[in-house]
Amino acid sequence: MFETEVKNGMDDEKIVELFYSRREQAISELSDKYGKILKKIAYNVLNDPLDAEECVNDAYLAVWNTVPPQKPDPLLSYVCRIVRNLALKRYGSNKAKKRNSEYDICLDEIEDCVPSSSSVEEELEAKETASHIDGFLQTLDERSRITFVLRYYHSYSVCDIADMFHTTGHSVSVRLSRIRKALKKYLTSKGVSL
Repeated sequence: MFETEVKNGMDDEKIVELFYSRREQAISELSDKYGKILKKIAYNVLNDPLDAEECVNDAYLAVWNTVPPQKPDPLLSYVCRIVRNLALKRYGSNKAKKRNSEYDICLDEIEDCVPSSSSVEEELEAKETASHIDGFLQTLDERSRITFVLRYYHSYSVCDIADMFHTTGHSVSVRLSRIRKALKKYLTSKGVSL
């Protein structure tokens, strides 16, 4: 999915072994191989290169502190999740600032498809909705599923997705619009009130 942004480097298993050996080289190998994509994910949420860089560095520390005992497989997904969660936490603390990140745009696009939550009951419903969204993603073809995840999980811009698929921004926008309509229909059929 991120082939164009991932550098060839040390095998993931060897990087994890370096973490298990507590060798600092593990962090530099992780950074060399996946640093570009991790910075992109953090930047997409925060729209600030310094904040994004800090989130990525915090993620390296988090990986250092969790491996071992964790043995992530696949490593990229594990680190992307950590970076995204750290960026979202930072985003929440920066929320009082002007809305201007790609993440805000993504939230605006998908807000009609996913209900918001504020109470305990609504939090439980949100978990159920997340499960339904996972089910919905399984119904999509691979390209649509990747497009959805890049846009609404990793907050990639429409232009970046278009570049990855060697297509136009309009084509990606149309695909995303169709996916959102299908998602809304799918969630409604599952009894999710929007």
